[in-house]
Amino acid sequence: MIQDTLPALLAQRINNAAPALFDRGRPVSYRELDGESRRVAQGLRRLGVRAGDCVALWLPNLPAWLAAFFGCALLGAIAVAVNTRFRSHELADILQRSNARVLLFWPEFKGIDFSGILAACDPRALAGLETFVVYGESGAPPPAAVLGKPAHAYAALAAGAPLPANDASPEAGCAIFTTSGTTKAPKFVLHDQRTVLRHAFEVAQGFGIDQASTLLLAPPLCGVFGFCGAMAAFAAGRPLVMAPAWNAEQTALDLVAHRITHAIGTDEACAQLLDCNADFSSLRYFAYAAFNPARGDIVQRADAKGLKLVGLYGASEIQALFARQDERAPAAERMQGGGLPVSPVARVRVRDPESGALLPHGSQGELEFFAPSSRMAGYHGNLAATREAFTGDGYYRSGDLGSTLADGRFIFLTRMGDALRLGGFLVSPAEIEAVMQEAPGIAACQVVAVARESGLVPVAFVVLHHSAAFDEAAVLAHVADKLARYKIPHRVFPVEAFPVTPGANATKIQKSKLREMAEALLN
Repeated sequence: MIQDTLPALLAQRINNAAPALFDRGRPVSYRELDGESRRVAQGLRRLGVRAGDCVALWLPNLPAWLAAFFGCALLGAIAVAVNTRFRSHELADILQRSNARVLLFWPEFKGIDFSGILAACDPRALAGLETFVVYGESGAPPPAAVLGKPAHAYAALAAGAPLPANDASPEAGCAIFTTSGTTKAPKFVLHDQRTVLRHAFEVAQGFGIDQASTLLLAPPLCGVFGFCGAMAAFAAGRPLVMAPAWNAEQTALDLVAHRITHAIGTDEACAQLLDCNADFSSLRYFAYAAFNPARGDIVQRADAKGLKLVGLYGASEIQALFARQDERAPAAERMQGGGLPVSPVARVRVRDPESGALLPHGSQGELEFFAPSSRMAGYHGNLAATREAFTGDGYYRSGDLGSTLADGRFIFLTRMGDALRLGGFLVSPAEIEAVMQEAPGIAACQVVAVARESGLVPVAFVVLHHSAAFDEAAVLAHVADKLARYKIPHRVFPVEAFPVTPGANATKIQKSKLREMAEALLN
């Protein structure tokens, strides 16, 4: 049965025999997590947090992150997920625009100078921040104040009295996630309790998370990818296996110790597990997001070691685990982004970005999603952007290039802004990149389009294998043998690394910076 509120879900699970999660091997029961969330909620209420207020969670994957999230839900407050990799400019922007009243952070995590990052923030951005809550595991008492504002120990909040009643409601906003913001300021994607729960239950069913399942959580909870995986495990009443920091060697041991059946993560995390020669015998499949262009052969590598990888599709606005490929499908299908939506009421269509006409199956255009059970409540504090994100009949305009299939599946190719209009045709740069990465010496490739007098032309940037020599003519000849003439890069430039921006789940390549580099190099 799908619960109406997040606290109701936890309350329903308190008698589960299976733990809610394993934190670095330590089992945490649903009863413990429920109790901690109620005590933290009461502590936050004493600090002045009320329904609709924002509480920033600047933490890695910890039970405390989840307890604080559910604690906010009890109050009808909103948890603002903050990436632990963010630094002063990013942190200040999030705290200021969300108007967060409380910041929960762990100053000792990984030896990072979180206090120094805070101190480097523009003081004007912290004007609305009233209180700090300090998590710790060393036993040392927290400071009485941070930047002149009161500070409280998380342990004290978690040890107090529980909240006697709650203000949770299905329509209450409960979580804010930031978009990547590679070309402009990140938007704040707000989800309410109802759609978080509906998506969680649909993912549990669509991913086959049953009463024999245990889920490995590799991505961070501060990103919608990791968050949706955690919520799906709770919806199914099955354990999560997680740790504050990713460690492939330890995860390889956890696969065996906890008989993990489902895993979600990036292609890079999967590659590291393959390098560990992990035992995948209990794992039904690994649902992965492709972020690293150098890992284009990851599905084939995994198949060779008995691990099934399946591609995914998700977005912060419609939640992260919106669709997946079938683990029984051939490798060529499983490696594609997209698949079948997990929601039986979801619909996908494709629109021509120039004419505005809806396109038939197999035609490439902008993907639009009807997702009533997982769509965001809106962009927090930005009504105009919220209206712009949806069509008049309620479809989310994804900004992604792809196509639909007659059986209800769809294929994601690339961001529309990254798609290339070459020779009068829309071309996914990934098609050219994949062929170029087959050329000798090429470890990874990124392709962008640059305007010339003759029209748009593709320009490629490549990272070479260690000690490989670069021969531009040979690379172009390799591509010319395999692709249409209009897809052959105008030039190929070697670089040490691609420009990136950090994200919650992985670093993302900045195509806009590559376009600027291409323009400068060609002029």
